Amino acid sequence: MHVIALSRKWPDTHPRAFLALAAVSWVALYWALIPASEALVAALPVDRASHLGGALQFFLYDTPKVLLLLTGIVFVMGMVNSAFTPERTRVLLAGRTEGIANVMAASLGVVTPFCSCSAVPLFIGFVQAGVPLGVTFSFLIAAPMVNEVALTLLFGLFGWRIALLYLGLGLSVAILAGWIVGRLRMEAHLEDWVRDMPRIVATADDLRLTLSDRVDAGFAAVRDIVGRVWPYILAGIAIGAVIHGYVPEAFMASIMGKDAWWSVPLAVVVGVPMYTNAAGVIPIVQALLAKGAALGTVLAFMMSVIALSLPEMVILRKVLKVRLIATFVGVVAAGILLVGYVFNAVL
Repeated sequence: MHVIALSRKWPDTHPRAFLALAAVSWVALYWALIPASEALVAALPVDRASHLGGALQFFLYDTPKVLLLLTGIVFVMGMVNSAFTPERTRVLLAGRTEGIANVMAASLGVVTPFCSCSAVPLFIGFVQAGVPLGVTFSFLIAAPMVNEVALTLLFGLFGWRIALLYLGLGLSVAILAGWIVGRLRMEAHLEDWVRDMPRIVATADDLRLTLSDRVDAGFAAVRDIVGRVWPYILAGIAIGAVIHGYVPEAFMASIMGKDAWWSVPLAVVVGVPMYTNAAGVIPIVQALLAKGAALGTVLAFMMSVIALSLPEMVILRKVLKVRLIATFVGVVAAGILLVGYVFNAVL
């Protein structure tokens, strides 16, 4: 019991040594994934070259890989995000004019630890702090769609070019959609109780966090985020494994390839009702691309799943009237369609 107690206190008493050892262990585990997954498949009574063998190798390799990537980046970003509380975010956005403020809001959405489940309380807080409606939407689009989870998994699975491409596309959609919503002056389509709330002056405490405090914040982020998304990760990888092992390349290319002009809007329509997040959808994206799906079509599918999920629209209905929700969905969907068609044309 004494040893266990000491091990629990060690990250607090020696945070630098703990971080160094954790980094070395993470790298060692990451490089062992491929041989370990191949060894596991070889130990099973399955032909590695069969459809089942390919699907099992995909699942046994991608599951620990995605969980390892997710745990590492969420821990690091949890340390970073300890400086970005909702109060501080409101302080940074309150009183800003549109245009530059949309860029700032979308950029903050990338580095702040908020997801679609935080939509209603964040929306109310921003409105009370006097943040313009369009600026608020830029933040609410970017926060779930272009977050550290999505970018890290894209980098780990596809490389830095695809990750940077997605970053640029997601920010562009968030900035432009928020700016358009702001230009339409639709404040009257907020629910009455939201418009009638008293305005508050946004303030933030200047907290001085130690390295141990930030390590604790990293652990808290891992418990919160990884604890919530791991079922979606397993489901997404399982679906990706089936696609990888059993779906013929010619079939996937015919319905999600560049030659099918209707593939991009179909991908958006299919993506909206899905209830998942970046961690769950990216393994599916990986399998679709490996089977011949076009990059623009797959990116449109991924963006619609993350930014326009039906559950998020249901949550936002508590604070937005139907016309404003419909406008928001239409503007964001148009941006996603444009992204899909442009990249299918140029890549």
